[in-house]
Amino acid sequence: MTVEGSASRSRPTMKDVAALSGVSIKTVSRVVNDEPGVSPDLVERVTEAARKLDYQRNLTASSLRRGDGRTQTIGLLLENVANPFSSSLHRAVEDVAREHGVIVFAGSVDEDPSKERALTAAFVARRVDGLIVVPTGSDQSYFAKERDNGTPVVFVDRPPSLLDADWVVTDNIRGADEAVTHLLAHGHRRIGYLGDLSTIRTAIDRHAGYSQALSRAGIAVDPALVRRDLGTSEEAYAAVEDLLRMPDAPTAIFTSQNLITIGALRALRSAGLQRAVGLVGFDALPLVDLIDPGVTLVVQDVVGLGRRAATLLFARAAGDDRPSQHQVLAPALVVGGTGEILGPYAG
Repeated sequence: MTVEGSASRSRPTMKDVAALSGVSIKTVSRVVNDEPGVSPDLVERVTEAARKLDYQRNLTASSLRRGDGRTQTIGLLLENVANPFSSSLHRAVEDVAREHGVIVFAGSVDEDPSKERALTAAFVARRVDGLIVVPTGSDQSYFAKERDNGTPVVFVDRPPSLLDADWVVTDNIRGADEAVTHLLAHGHRRIGYLGDLSTIRTAIDRHAGYSQALSRAGIAVDPALVRRDLGTSEEAYAAVEDLLRMPDAPTAIFTSQNLITIGALRALRSAGLQRAVGLVGFDALPLVDLIDPGVTLVVQDVVGLGRRAATLLFARAAGDDRPSQHQVLAPALVVGGTGEILGPYAG
């Protein structure tokens, strides 16, 4: 069973527009592709016929006729499109792409290097004009082949491994350092750390920032307070429960990723300690203004990351051949309430 009319009706073609407007297919092609030299009355006839038929330009066919191979599409490889960070990054890239008349294809790699390779191959097979990649794994050298074949590649959120390329990232060490320093300033000395997968560059850098801040304060990192390789909110919830059961439990926690922060907040609320244990999280949270007490966060400029990566990509596509560009954006500490809960060493 088919939807009525869908099986027998095909999309209008240039031939249909030419027949209705009484001109040649070549004239329709010139009008559709905005080529000069067509008289105003013919442009009007073709445009009116296209409107009546609801004709949609075939961009793939247009790219073949132009001979430049451009498809007016780019591929975006994200960690997980369901993550608020990824969706915000996607929107920022999309906004720049729209300014260039380009469509964005996006997909999730789920921290799986094999998915990264497969999705890259799928986008390249569809002849995207460029790739923006949140890399995973320890080897992005295979992107050199695609770049040599004329497909520009820009990495975002994390730098690539084993490849000299353009990238735009946040200063994760600085952001984590500021988060922990903020908790130290409010009287905390035993500060727990909840981290993402230890294979991820951002997680490595945020743990380094945590350790750096403690070291500067003359405090040794206590491995018992560190929980790494947390992939879900549920795992973060369990990690906080475990920390709170310790005889000398942490009085504050630094959570290094938004989904981990959500799990930690739920665990603290379940234990009735949401106003007793300090917390600073990395990354923005959805509906954060509805959480009580408010959450203190290190917020990335996600729009800046996406826009700068997309701008770099379109510059490369236009012929920019400068050496690889590396851009680092500073995050901002946004006071919300949980980071200002006083610890036992407060003033």
